[in-house]
Amino acid sequence: MSENDLFEFEPLADSGRARLSVNPAVRSPHAVSPLLYGKFCEHLGSNIYQGMEAQILYNPTFGKLKVGEGFFTHAADRFGWPDGAAAAEAHADGAAVGWVRVGAKDEVLLSPDAGPHDCQAQRFETPAASKRKPKGIGQWTYLPLRRTRGHEFRVVARAQQPCRIELSLAPVDPTGKAGRKVARATIDLTSEWATFTGRLDVAADADVAEGGAFLFSVTAEEPANVVLDRVLLYPDDHVHHADPDVIAMLKEARLPILRWPGGNFVSGYDWRDGAGPVDARPTKPNPAWGGCLEPNLFGTDEFIVYCRDVGCEPMICINAGDGTPEQAAAWVEYCNGGAETPMGRLRAESGHGEPHAVKYWEIGNELFGRHQIGWTTPAGYVDRYMRFSRAMWAVDPAIRILACGGLHLGVDAEWNRRLIAETDGTATCHTHHILEGGAVDEDADPKELFGAFMGYPIRVGRDYQLMRRRMLDAGIAEPRLAITELQLFAHVRGPHHHGRERRPAIPNPATISEALYLTLIVHECIRLGELVEMITHSATLNHGGGLRKAREKVWANPVHYAHVMGVELAGGTPVGVRLACGTFSTTREFGHLPVVEAAPDLDAMAVLAEDERSLLLMLVHRSAGAGPIELSIDLGGFPAGAEAETLTLAGETLDDQNTFEKPERIAPRPSSAAIEGGKLALTLRPYSLTRVRIPAR
Repeated sequence: MSENDLFEFEPLADSGRARLSVNPAVRSPHAVSPLLYGKFCEHLGSNIYQGMEAQILYNPTFGKLKVGEGFFTHAADRFGWPDGAAAAEAHADGAAVGWVRVGAKDEVLLSPDAGPHDCQAQRFETPAASKRKPKGIGQWTYLPLRRTRGHEFRVVARAQQPCRIELSLAPVDPTGKAGRKVARATIDLTSEWATFTGRLDVAADADVAEGGAFLFSVTAEEPANVVLDRVLLYPDDHVHHADPDVIAMLKEARLPILRWPGGNFVSGYDWRDGAGPVDARPTKPNPAWGGCLEPNLFGTDEFIVYCRDVGCEPMICINAGDGTPEQAAAWVEYCNGGAETPMGRLRAESGHGEPHAVKYWEIGNELFGRHQIGWTTPAGYVDRYMRFSRAMWAVDPAIRILACGGLHLGVDAEWNRRLIAETDGTATCHTHHILEGGAVDEDADPKELFGAFMGYPIRVGRDYQLMRRRMLDAGIAEPRLAITELQLFAHVRGPHHHGRERRPAIPNPATISEALYLTLIVHECIRLGELVEMITHSATLNHGGGLRKAREKVWANPVHYAHVMGVELAGGTPVGVRLACGTFSTTREFGHLPVVEAAPDLDAMAVLAEDERSLLLMLVHRSAGAGPIELSIDLGGFPAGAEAETLTLAGETLDDQNTFEKPERIAPRPSSAAIEGGKLALTLRPYSLTRVRIPAR
């Protein structure tokens, strides 16, 4: 059978009505792959730190970060600091970014210093003063008190002379003034570097607001001269130092695979910086993302453990930018080599005696673009791919290698032609990043942009079929594609697109639009059989679509729920559908998004469950011009029970989204529909995704 057998379309003039006929006799030979529901995480912003990781404090390793004008105002708003000016003043006086002085300016002297592993540390001095009040350095932060009141700290520090310091937590008012301390612990320092661990537990009867800010302080009562290399604070319910809420939500989505560590980040990343004892790892400027630090608290071992805790496969994108084949081969050996190999021995010394057994490896990220560290030419990438793949396969011939494709450049672009023709048939899987939309004028019609996004998956399906033909013609017997980054990527042109006051209502990854867009892409990939090996949607947290975390509160963007709803199809068998409905068109291009001509108002996917005890329908209302659509469904002889279960994810507008204040504004809502004579009727709202489960009799 061909892909077209799974989906037939008949246009109707009446946009308010539609018909769907299911044909269970037409079955795809390929089950729905769970790998179509993967995710991608990258070291930028707060995707990892203040995100997937559970560590609470900002810049806990006191790294040197260059900040521009307005940074502290923006950071105070983003992180909920009561007073950005105080943080700016402390930084000007010698505090690491994010930390503030505790005590009067003439009572606390601050300066950078050097840590035990050639990285910046933080010094504070408290000369003799008339008032015996604790003085030192601190940070405003938030605690997950709704989950736990217990916290674990790890401090690496020394002092000029032996002294005692105190770690404490105190609630603060909106101005940043600290109240009575609700947790405290003391540490006795000597002149030698040492690591200290302990607890800060907020008493159950302490009068604190669950969502309020706290001042975390490191102070001394007596005169002291202290150097801090790192100060880390974890809620005691962390999962191997990962945020338990994030782990739980990724498990809820039955995440099959997680791509890491980049993204642009990986093209300048030395994986060895994230290996070995955590407290000996360097803090460096983020190589790809200005304004970020990389403390290397989350390296290869932490990533593998994270995947095991979630229950997903790990996928590593290696540095083919400024990295070498030898470094890549060593990384493969670190992950997959036995303990008798040099790198396997290093892994074992870090507490992981058994190999990590990482199957999926991607050679480079977007190396066709000059935005990338170590970008190259089409012929240059062929050379790199061959050298890297040979070195990596020499270490482990069983790994699955993905080549960095450039489908957005055009199916027949030189990058793709050379990758197909000049890699001796070894580049059997090409990656594709669907990051379309580009810069949008402020006066652009948001519904036109929405329509362009909703129609684009049809173009993707056509391009992928053509790409398969090119690969088959070149002698690649089993061509595969992989979408390793995917999200709505439009932004408003000009200086105002980051400002709240003038942000136009366009589709973005936080909105219901992203949920519909991802679902439409997945449906196109299902119809292509085994051609699309995986999708790793961008991203897990605080970047692109997925989850959000702020002030130790985690909530979901609508697209997370689309994952949860869609992954139910995994393992099932797609069956044929015939859809009759109205159409929509657009009038202009947006970047690589072409004009849409007569695309169906609805999209429908039907899948027979793996045990054949139910039929699943996924229905997308993707037309901004059509109102509610009355859909009649003929189940085509499927032996249905008396009632269907429906689950609907819908927004009121194309930019409707969940927020910190209203985290469940858009969430799946269950209902039911009667089935009579093998038929049922549904009303599909605009901007909605509906899953229908039809049990067999």
